[in-house]
Amino acid sequence: MTSCQKDGSINTMKAMAVGEFKTHFSDVLGEVMSGKKVGVLYGRAKKPVAMLVPYSKEKKVKRKIGILEGKMSVKFADDFEMTTEELCNL
Repeated sequence: MTSCQKDGSINTMKAMAVGEFKTHFSDVLGEVMSGKKVGVLYGRAKKPVAMLVPYSKEKKVKRKIGILEGKMSVKFADDFEMTTEELCNL
């Protein structure tokens, strides 16, 4: 199984059927812990349904506040009414 990366490179990964995955689960975990990706295939058509990848902590990205300011607006109908209580019970 291959996949294209954002930089244009091609990444080859191991892919296996569900039965094989279950049988060799410990070995698969070892491969994943060493940095490899493993695809899981399902059914006679061997359709890809999942990918097991090494765990990595997500990097916190600083969010930019107000990126839609001036690009959109919200307008309520003239007959729209909602009490604070109704809003809190949504």
